[in-house]
Amino acid sequence: MYPNLYYAFRDLLGLEIPFLKIFQTFGFFVAIAFLAGAYILTRELKRYEALGLLKGVPEKVVTGLPASQGELIGNAVVGFIIGYKILGIFFQWDTASQDLQSFVFSGQGSFFAGILVAAAMAGYKYYTKKKQALPKPKEETVLVMPHHRVPDIIVMAAIAGLLGAKIFHNLENWNDFVQDPIGALLSFSGLTFYGGLIVAAIVIISYARKKQFNIRALIDSAAPALMLAYAIGRMGCHFSGDGDWGIYNSAYAVDTNTGHTVKMAPAVFQDMVQKNAGFFQQQYATVEKIPHAAFEKPAALGFLPDWLFAYGYPHNVIKEGVQIAGCDGPYCKVLPIAVYPTPLYEIIVCLALFGVLWAIRKRIKIPGVIFGIYLILNGVERFFIEKIRVDTRYDIFGFHPTQAEIISTLLVIGGIILIGIYRKNNTAANKLS
Repeated sequence: MYPNLYYAFRDLLGLEIPFLKIFQTFGFFVAIAFLAGAYILTRELKRYEALGLLKGVPEKVVTGLPASQGELIGNAVVGFIIGYKILGIFFQWDTASQDLQSFVFSGQGSFFAGILVAAAMAGYKYYTKKKQALPKPKEETVLVMPHHRVPDIIVMAAIAGLLGAKIFHNLENWNDFVQDPIGALLSFSGLTFYGGLIVAAIVIISYARKKQFNIRALIDSAAPALMLAYAIGRMGCHFSGDGDWGIYNSAYAVDTNTGHTVKMAPAVFQDMVQKNAGFFQQQYATVEKIPHAAFEKPAALGFLPDWLFAYGYPHNVIKEGVQIAGCDGPYCKVLPIAVYPTPLYEIIVCLALFGVLWAIRKRIKIPGVIFGIYLILNGVERFFIEKIRVDTRYDIFGFHPTQAEIISTLLVIGGIILIGIYRKNNTAANKLS
């Protein structure tokens, strides 16, 4: 696993670049996911604009104004934060490199660098706006097309998605949140996808209504982008080892000397639990509650690697597991018994589902139906992956579903209802040619 890009470059390329410790692997893939989603969304919005289902909105723009006080203050604040924290990392590297996350969320930093960058950014804004200023500012009317608003949509999706993901995760893991609310809120891990999806959807649809979007065309445009972004985001979960893995595969143990997965008889599972009692007692109330299921790689699939069926996530970013022999550093833990690598399964499945959505998007002539199909595919995929994932289960009338199972079921039902409504209410004006 690669907690940050430093470890990835060191392992894959043999290059040790301390600066790369700043870039967390999970965050890197999340950024790539947003960029990929923005690219796909922009392409689809342009396609719907060409079909006449999305239209531009005229807006008045004033040009030639000097920098306002608010712009200068805003730039100065951003500059101070960048200088204080980012440059502070370099100036206090010995301290920051030990625990980057704690440093970022602490009061530590470089005040001098913060003031310097704040002045530079405010001065640059003042200079550029003064250079563009006119003796008499003029008002123009410009046509703003939906695809021009993608940067705004992505920023709103990022902020609302992060808040929603945090809120839903902490509701699902309330006991952990109560024990350390500050740590739970500031931690880079602990994000629930469906929470982010729901909150971001509410914010973006509200924004789209104000900007006079055709909502059916917008959600159809977003469907392939969402599926692709989710697959890439899961790459961050897998390659960083953020704890978003499955239950234990009791047919495999982990060699703590190498971190490699090794086969074991399912009957040996309890012996392995007792051998690593210190770890399991921290995770579970009793050994009887350890979620596991034995599944050994079929002989017919012998050409596939064992880690596709069970993986120990050595050097995971959340530092969970037992010590790897001979390892020295902050990320030297490996799970003593291998788990199902569920993020890897979701990467494979969701990339395939993105291909399906991308292939059928021009064949579906009723706006809104593509998004309904996305909801069904997403819900079915997540519902079944939950069967081997580790999540909090609720007791509802004798059933014990997870939060994700409940939401994924509602998504499937919602997708079916959405398709039915849009097919029934379709008109010639809405139908794609």
